[in-house]
Amino acid sequence: MPRRVRIASVNVNGIRAATRKGMLEWLDAADIDVMALQEVRATEQELRTALPGWEVVNDEALSKGRAGVAVASRLPFVDVRRVLGPEPLDSAGRWIEADFDIDGERLIVVSAYVHTGEAETAKQDAKWAFLDAMEKRMPQLAAASPLALVMGDLNVGHRELDIRNWKGNVKKAGFLPRERAYFDRFFGEAHAPVTGVDGSVGPGLGWVDVGRRFHGDVDGPYTWWSMRGRAFDNDTGWRIDYHLATPALGARVTDYRVVRAPSWDTRWSDHSPVIADYTIGR
Repeated sequence: MPRRVRIASVNVNGIRAATRKGMLEWLDAADIDVMALQEVRATEQELRTALPGWEVVNDEALSKGRAGVAVASRLPFVDVRRVLGPEPLDSAGRWIEADFDIDGERLIVVSAYVHTGEAETAKQDAKWAFLDAMEKRMPQLAAASPLALVMGDLNVGHRELDIRNWKGNVKKAGFLPRERAYFDRFFGEAHAPVTGVDGSVGPGLGWVDVGRRFHGDVDGPYTWWSMRGRAFDNDTGWRIDYHLATPALGARVTDYRVVRAPSWDTRWSDHSPVIADYTIGR
């Protein structure tokens, strides 16, 4: 029988700090089955210690205390992969795929942490290479299973609705036209030519932006706010944390929400968890 599977994604901004600040108390009430984590900044053993009772797989960054992605689950893993593309792609600590068998259906879950980037620098070159690799990998995931989900801090606001102060960021990493054009193709009609906001043309992948589909054309809801000033209090945020679903999985969403903390001082990360409920199983 099909059942609800609750799946979350959150950039924890350091798993040990997040658990000290209240993440575990939040998890106790959230009733989550599978969770994609980014910027964990921890070893596998540190992750297991921080998340007692969870099955955990991870991919550590090469530099200690940097990046790091993981998938934590109440369900058993069937397979795990940690390679996004060939060397010298800088994806260590930024991409992990986990497979599940849920009542006879294969679900692929990806936790991704795209580079922040910096316009016209080597940091941005690394981001371009990562986005190129994502664009190649996503059709392969969809071919492997009709139920695939790429989640994480993707460090790009796709549309003007996704950034409160978009006019001030059109020349900055995170809202560059070329970055946004990747997302135009991710969500464009499968196999059809898609003209990106930067004027480029490429084939659409047909994936679903679950948050935008669920909320419609509204500002946000934002998922990240700068720690500086009063950005959180004024809701001057960015929507850069996503659930990207294959069409078949996107059709099975029954609920989606951004869990915004009630106040600045109750936050345990500078990102909010993004949660969706999916109906899975035969």
